[in-house]
Amino acid sequence: MDKKELLVVKDLHINVGEKEILHGVNLNIGENETHVLMGPNGTGKSTLGYAISGNPNYEVTGGRIIFKGEDIAELAVNERAKKGIFLSFQNPLEVPGVTLSAFIRSALEQKTGQRIRLWDFKKKLKETMALLSMDESYAERDLNVGFSGGEKKKAEILQMLMLEPELAILDETDSGLDVDAVRTVSNGIKIYKERCMGSLLIITHSTKILEALTVDETHIMHEGVIVKTGDASLVDEVNSKGFESLEI
Repeated sequence: MDKKELLVVKDLHINVGEKEILHGVNLNIGENETHVLMGPNGTGKSTLGYAISGNPNYEVTGGRIIFKGEDIAELAVNERAKKGIFLSFQNPLEVPGVTLSAFIRSALEQKTGQRIRLWDFKKKLKETMALLSMDESYAERDLNVGFSGGEKKKAEILQMLMLEPELAILDETDSGLDVDAVRTVSNGIKIYKERCMGSLLIITHSTKILEALTVDETHIMHEGVIVKTGDASLVDEVNSKGFESLEI
């Protein structure tokens, strides 16, 4: 039986300013699938994540981004989030004056279009923070202000688990984390897959974060184009031989 497509990227061209970064990217992600995107630094991997999520600095100059059967290339970032797209940033922003708890509650209410009872929200937030071994006091701290790198990444995984997106794009979520933090984040991603049955696009250089996951497809990006696609064994091939061995 053919897989049911969740995201279809067709011949996507992206400009940042006057410079074209993506030169015709094609990518299909089915429902409840895990895809890994790898490639040398500066080849456009993060650009693809930003383009899918709707960052206005990344201009679509050609091609289509189809999510759940709808072309979303012209939709604003908040509209794409409401439809079920989540992006975990490589370097999460600090937001003084807005607590982590208030930020997540506001995002949930925007997504659902309904007010959420404070008691119900706090109960779910407490349970989810426990899954990530997060101190409950972080809920009332300003978003990412004074957080370590690991704490920022945990906060992003917490947001993902609370928002339950249909597509989560994780951009170098394991970057700069120690072994324990990588394990916690990896466990959070596994919980997302088990609870939400959502799809993942994981942009990474490391494979530690993938150890608890079943990878459906691996994509190699080079100079703004996906040049090779394979199964999970392609990750092992890159690890053992490097990108230069792939004849790209």
